Amino acid sequence: MKRSTPSPAPPGPLDFREFAAARGRHLIRTAYLLTGGDAHLAEDLAQEALGRVFGKWRRISRLDNPAGYAQTVLVNTFLSHRRRRSSAEQVTDTFAEVAVSDADPSLRVTLLRALGELSAQDRAVLVLRFWEDQSVEETAETLRLSPSGVRSRSSRALERLRGVLGEELDDLART
Repeated sequence: MKRSTPSPAPPGPLDFREFAAARGRHLIRTAYLLTGGDAHLAEDLAQEALGRVFGKWRRISRLDNPAGYAQTVLVNTFLSHRRRRSSAEQVTDTFAEVAVSDADPSLRVTLLRALGELSAQDRAVLVLRFWEDQSVEETAETLRLSPSGVRSRSSRALERLRGVLGEELDDLART
């Protein structure tokens, strides 16, 4: 009797599944910061970004840094979403109740609220530079800005963030 061995799965989708499993949570966390704490929108943006990456996976998987490419796709997806957002949507300052394992949840909520008051482009610059710890050049490439544009936008965004936080910044820095 002839034994049949299962044929191996095509390499592309399996590799992509591994990539998505490894990078998915990171993309969601980045999207969460970009959206100012909207967990549902963050998941939608990460899913849309992964879908776009999947469509070009054969080419992307050969890049030196497919994770960086996926992050660029995520940021561009976020910025596109902000541009096309319907005027019928109403922005709210309340957050979904989410369990927090931070030592200081008030700091997290305050910073998310302050980030939410910045423009989408300013928020993207701050998240990439300070949360993702990207260099000025990497951020400039991701956002298609000049390095000097990233530096000036970052400086102005930090100043706005300090203005939004006001006296809360001093209180948070002491704790």
